[in-house]
Amino acid sequence: MPNIKSAKKRVLVNQERAARNKSRKSALKTAIKKAQNAEGEARQALVVEAIRKVDQAAAHGLIHKNNAARKKSALAKLSAS
Repeated sequence: MPNIKSAKKRVLVNQERAARNKSRKSALKTAIKKAQNAEGEARQALVVEAIRKVDQAAAHGLIHKNNAARKKSALAKLSAS
C-alpha cells in the first residue's frame, strides 16, 4: 500500500473500477452466449439485446470499437441464419 494520500486513493478507485469493468464484461459475454445458444423467436430478441450491450460496452470504452463491430457482425450473421 502506498504512503501518499493521493496514491492510496488511486489504488481504491482502481479497485472499484476493475470490479465494475469485470462485472460489465461478464454481463456482455453472458448476453452474447445466450444469443448464440437460443433457438427460434427467442434468438432474435436476444440478438438485439446482445448487440445493444456490445454498443454500450464500446461507448463506455470497455471494448474497442473494432472489437464491437466484429461481435455485432457475428451476431447479425447468427440472426440471419
